[in-house]
Amino acid sequence: MDFTPTEEQTAAQGLAAQIFGDLATHERLAAAGTGTDAELWKELCAAGLTAAVEEIGLLGLVLLLEEQGRTTAQVPLAVTCAYGLLAVAEHGTDEQRERLLPPLRDGTAVATGAFPARDGLRADGEGRLSGTVPYVPWLRDATLVLVADADRVLWIMRTADPGVAVTPVETTAPWSAARLTLDRAPGERLGGTAGRTGTNTGANSVTGAAAYGAVLAASRTAFAGLQAGVCAGSLARAVAHTTTREQFGRPLSTNQGVLLRAADAHMDTEAIRVTTYEAAWRHDRGLPYAAQALTAAWWASEAGKRVVHAGQHLHGGTGADLDHPVHRHFLWGRQLDAYLGCGSEVLEELGQLLVKEGSQ
Repeated sequence: MDFTPTEEQTAAQGLAAQIFGDLATHERLAAAGTGTDAELWKELCAAGLTAAVEEIGLLGLVLLLEEQGRTTAQVPLAVTCAYGLLAVAEHGTDEQRERLLPPLRDGTAVATGAFPARDGLRADGEGRLSGTVPYVPWLRDATLVLVADADRVLWIMRTADPGVAVTPVETTAPWSAARLTLDRAPGERLGGTAGRTGTNTGANSVTGAAAYGAVLAASRTAFAGLQAGVCAGSLARAVAHTTTREQFGRPLSTNQGVLLRAADAHMDTEAIRVTTYEAAWRHDRGLPYAAQALTAAWWASEAGKRVVHAGQHLHGGTGADLDHPVHRHFLWGRQLDAYLGCGSEVLEELGQLLVKEGSQ
């Protein structure tokens, strides 16, 4: 395995770091409240970063999301790429790619996903879906929503269509979330149906219920990358605070307890990063990576919450200030801890997968 980024991936990551660093400032984030920073999203798309994801792959997307996580920038980058660009590129028909990918590339369309699947969503024989998903990230901004019915078949829904209701909800992190309610809403099956014109030609393309597992694994990997960035940003703030804040005439960072807590947080962050890189690397090479995606998701959940708690605690009383920048990392880290499955759920799923693979 060689996780060294390609020239294109390095260039995209550097550009993302510059844009996020310039625009995702504490003042702008405070002004945005729980909404999306539309100007920042426009800048990212204009720079070609969303369109580049098809070329730089899932590992490249992870690198971009790390930079977003460092600043907790409020843009729908992860969902648009994981549930939109990559999902359609890998599992859509030729016609779906030609029609859906251009607006996703330039940012005029925003995608999200109602994941993990819930048995309450049902599709009838006419391709109309009914049911409710209580929380979908960035749904308030989305024009397209990828959902899975009770049989784990993927459907593309348009938020403007009749029968689709979007009700804003607030979550731990400010992700412009909303409740999705479908009432015989018309859906378009991702990958088409038997007899429909179009073929799947992507390197990782699968059809039917198997596509759900593939998209879930890719999205878990992407959000683990986002968590790695959130943790790195939290730790960087803690380091800056403890090296400049003095107690009893010396910096807090000289205390052994502080050093050990920061070292543990650093190791946890690196564990999230390396397991995520491995899952993304295997995905981009068309290798099986379901177990690696679950491993990355487990580290992102279990280690992620340890790191953001440490980052807040190392700020002392300052960390209790809800308006302090480190508190946003805490909120994002806790949201990512539970999104797509908390640690115990993911570990159970990983165990079941390993048992299944061992019996084959």
